[in-house]
Amino acid sequence: MPILNTHFAQLDLLRYPEQNNSPLQAFDAADEYLLKHLGGCTLPANPRTLVLNDSFGALAASLCTQMTVHSSGDSFLAHQGLRNNLKRNQLDENSVHIIKSNQPLAGPYDCVLICIPKTLALLEEQLIRLQSHITTHTLIVAAAMVKHLPRSAGDLLERYLGPVQASLAEKKARLLFVTPTQITQAQSPYPSVYSLEQPQLSLRNHAGVFCREALDIGTRFLLPHLPKNLGDARVADLGCGNGVLGLVCAIHNPHAQLVLVDESYMAVQSAQENWQHALSEREVTLYAGDGLGAEPANSLDVVLCNPPFHQQQVVGDFLARRMFQQSHRALKIGGELWVVGNRHLGYHVTLKRMFREVEQVATNAKFVIFKAHK
Repeated sequence: MPILNTHFAQLDLLRYPEQNNSPLQAFDAADEYLLKHLGGCTLPANPRTLVLNDSFGALAASLCTQMTVHSSGDSFLAHQGLRNNLKRNQLDENSVHIIKSNQPLAGPYDCVLICIPKTLALLEEQLIRLQSHITTHTLIVAAAMVKHLPRSAGDLLERYLGPVQASLAEKKARLLFVTPTQITQAQSPYPSVYSLEQPQLSLRNHAGVFCREALDIGTRFLLPHLPKNLGDARVADLGCGNGVLGLVCAIHNPHAQLVLVDESYMAVQSAQENWQHALSEREVTLYAGDGLGAEPANSLDVVLCNPPFHQQQVVGDFLARRMFQQSHRALKIGGELWVVGNRHLGYHVTLKRMFREVEQVATNAKFVIFKAHK
């Protein structure tokens, strides 16, 4: 395993969830560049440091023995990766204060380190929330691999925090240095809202939600095919996003028991608000977590899933396969996993290895819906 060796620490780090024989590592050249730069900076003793969007804890774990570190981001999986890597390197889990993206920050901060996220709406929301937790003396540095650094990220930093100066590229990574200035506190444009016609729903979407401006076309294709006449079945919306699949299924099945789970804190917040608005009198289980890992084995009758095909910047079907495995474990014998995905992803091949029977429910030019029976 590659070792992250910097001025601050030497760490053995793993990605989360772990993958056997994966060439991917838990840090990149942007993390290394940022830590290298920070090692040459003059900071007060035990500086209060905020790390935003630390993928698997490389930054927070490197700094936690020399600084008071807060780590904030929108990913439960990233925070679990941080916890695991602290433990792996014999570091106290309490040495880093984890702040979910929908919780308030606890500044003021002497130092802010920003990993530019894939979702720029998330970055915008984070910068707006950060404004009241920095001073003109705060050291603020953002980092990203050059191929993942759009010009608009620098524009957002400048709009909400202050002038930005870009570094030279090093190992295909770049730093953005922010000079914080007194800028009037901005009003967040989030959450956004869009409407669903059938059934009629108004759906709120916080900044970290996938397809927050309109219903994604895969989910739109699945909605009219959702199962009905489920009685009091226990149904999970896995990777629930704003909760639309779970909500529509609940409307079609008034006695079903719904569980909605996502790894994005802002997705779960959106789903909670949407459920409260549409079905406030009805009970629901809703939480941020590692898929269905917290659900008991053989406890679900139906799982609904529109799986992601990327983790942060890495594209692939690893998370989807893991969600299928979790579904198989959590489903009762005879239970059903309903999946929608792009045709070219070939989910039926993976599903047939895990499930007793796989049935094609519907298809169009772009998507296919499968029902897998345990």
